[in-house]
Amino acid sequence: MEAAFIQGTAGRLFTVVHPPAQGAARGCVLFVPPFAEEMNKSRRMVNLQARRLAAAGYAAMIPDPFGTGDSEGDFGEATWDIWLDDLDRCLDVLRQRWNAPLVLWGLRTGCLLISDFLQRHESLRPQATLLWQPVTQGERFLVQFLRLRMASGMMGGTKETTGALKARLDAGEDLEIAGYRLSPSLARSLGEAQLSPPKSGAIIWLEVLPGGMDELPAISQKCLTEWTGQGAVVVTGTVPGDPFWTTHDICEVPALLDRTQRYLDEVA
Repeated sequence: MEAAFIQGTAGRLFTVVHPPAQGAARGCVLFVPPFAEEMNKSRRMVNLQARRLAAAGYAAMIPDPFGTGDSEGDFGEATWDIWLDDLDRCLDVLRQRWNAPLVLWGLRTGCLLISDFLQRHESLRPQATLLWQPVTQGERFLVQFLRLRMASGMMGGTKETTGALKARLDAGEDLEIAGYRLSPSLARSLGEAQLSPPKSGAIIWLEVLPGGMDELPAISQKCLTEWTGQGAVVVTGTVPGDPFWTTHDICEVPALLDRTQRYLDEVA
């Protein structure tokens, strides 16, 4: 494992790279993290998967987006476009070191960033796109994020609504939510983001579900139906486990690690 800072669009970015265990890389994997605290909750699982990828011959990079983790900047200064620009920089650094097929790997809202990134770079042809628990609609996620503030306010005797909070954002006001300063710009871009199918390469869609459930949620099935109608071929799978990106205690889902490696080995 190698930790280093690279120059991003608005400041230095902290990155962790897991080089291939032996020989030349069979692929370059760029991880795109989820939003706010979900990134911190998921670090354990992401690093476990990156180690497995390295052992299987991949080079994997895990960046902290601008304004998060150990990267420079404040979360309130981050914008969707800065994060997209920084993905360009991360990809450049990976490819300067390893000339190998690209795998884009996203978790939650990171999958939305991947969609916008691929739309920005139509000539980019990843060998595979790996989607972990993808958020299909940015607006839906934004509402859920705003509800964290509403829940906190209710405990303190303050009643707020999503409509009122959105109006404040629309008026140009930053909002403090669960320890993160959400800017109107980032909220607007997040709310507009939609998950769209990559135009090339294998697509792997994996979700973690509570024990006893094995069918993808209705919102995921709806999205996949739209994708297949557009001609996309998607490999889907579910594994039992806890939602490691939100659990209070850091947890692991070994079945997700196993399934991810198996599916990647089949398509890469």
